[in-house]
Amino acid sequence: MSATAARRAALRVLRALRGGELLDRAIRREIDPLPDRDRGWSRELVVGTVRLRGRLDAALARFSKLPLDSLDDDVLDGLRLGAYQLFEMHGVPPYAAVSQSVELVKPGNPGGARLVNAVLQALLRSGPPECPPFETDPATWLTDWGSHPRWLVERWMERFGAAETRRLVETNNSRAPLYLRPIGTTVQVAVDRLAAAGIVAEATGFADTIRLADASQVGCALDATAAIVQDPAAAAVAEFADFDAGGIVADLCAAPGGKTLNLAGGTDRASPRLVVAADASIGRLRRLRKNLDRFPALPIGIVAADARRPALRPVDGVLVDAPCTGTGTFRRHVDGKWRVTPDDVMALAALQSQILEAAAGIVGPGGLLVYATCSLEREENEERIESFLELHYEFAMEPSARTGPAWLENGMLRILPHVHGFDGSFAARMRRR
Repeated sequence: MSATAARRAALRVLRALRGGELLDRAIRREIDPLPDRDRGWSRELVVGTVRLRGRLDAALARFSKLPLDSLDDDVLDGLRLGAYQLFEMHGVPPYAAVSQSVELVKPGNPGGARLVNAVLQALLRSGPPECPPFETDPATWLTDWGSHPRWLVERWMERFGAAETRRLVETNNSRAPLYLRPIGTTVQVAVDRLAAAGIVAEATGFADTIRLADASQVGCALDATAAIVQDPAAAAVAEFADFDAGGIVADLCAAPGGKTLNLAGGTDRASPRLVVAADASIGRLRRLRKNLDRFPALPIGIVAADARRPALRPVDGVLVDAPCTGTGTFRRHVDGKWRVTPDDVMALAALQSQILEAAAGIVGPGGLLVYATCSLEREENEERIESFLELHYEFAMEPSARTGPAWLENGMLRILPHVHGFDGSFAARMRRR
C-alpha cells in the first residue's frame, strides 16, 4: 500500500517550506492540480499542520526517544502530518492516519518509517494531548499549545500582557475568513450581484468590505462582481489615507496591487487623477499587471522603480506600503510565524527607514505621505514614524477626516487581530508643510 496522492502532495509542500518557499505558492503548485475530491482535504492537512506545528511537536516529543530536531526532515514532517490527522481530522480513521504516515516515509527511509509507526501508535494509545494550565506557565502554554515561536510570545507578552497575548495567539490559530473589496461599485450593489449568483455574502460595515460565507466560492464571486480579495485591515489603509482629489499618487511598494486598485477605485471618497504603481521586482510587476488588467478603465500606470531610489519627480501623495515582518497576518499566512526571526524585525526596520527617507523626497509641497505595514511590532510602526519626524520637521502628523473603530487620535491607524477581528495593520498620515 502506498501513501495517497493527497498526503504525498502535503509532504511535498512541507519540503518546499523547508527550502524557503512560501506556503501559498507551494500549495498552488502541489495541491491545486489535485482532483476536486482531494484538493480541499490536502489543503486542510498541510495548512493545519503548519498552523499547529508547535502543539504537534510538543505532543510528539513526549514519545520520541530522539530529540525532534535530530530527526530526518521527512520523518519529522511525516510525524506532524500523522499527528494532525489523529487529533484534528476526525473523519480520518486512526489506523489510516498511522499507516499512511508510515507509507509516506518508508520509500526513502525504512528505519524512519518504523520510528513514525512507534511514535504515532504511542500517541494513539495516549489519546489527544490535554491543554495544560495557562496560569502556571503562560509563556510555555503560548509556545507549545498556542503554537507560536517563544521569542515572539515573550515579545508580545511584554507589550500586551499574558492574557491579551493569549487572545492574539488564539485568533491567529483560527481560520481566516475571506473578504472582498468592491472596485468601482458600492458594497450594496456588489452584495446584490453576489446574491443573484447564489453566493451568500454580507457587508462588514468596515472599510467597504464584504465577507463571503463560503470561501471556496471566491472564483465565482469575482466573476459575479467587480472586486478584489482584500482583508478589511488592508482596505482600511486606503480609506485612512484619503489622498487629495485630483492629484497624482505614487504607490512605491505596489505589487501585487491590492492597495493600488483600492486607491484608484474608491466609490465614496475623492479619487486621485492618477495612481503610479511602482515596484522593483519585474516578477512582482507581472503579477501586478495581471491583477490590474481586470480593471483597465482605472487611472493606473506601472513603473519599475526601487522604493529606496524612486525615479519620480514630486507628486501630490505617496503611499509606502512597506516590506515588513507581517506579524499581523499570521492567521492568514500560517507559515509566517515560523519564517520570521528576531533579526528580521531590526533588518526590516532599517529598510523601512530607507524607504521612508526616499519617499519624503518625492512628496511635493502640501502633499501627503502615508506609511503602512501589516506588522504589530513597534520597531516597524510607531518607532519608524517617531524617528522620521525627528529628522523631518517639514512633515507633521495629520489626522484622517475619515473615522473608524481603530483610528487613533494622533493620526495613526492601528488594527489588532484579537481586538478588531481582522488582520493586523498600521498606518500613519503625514502632511508636508
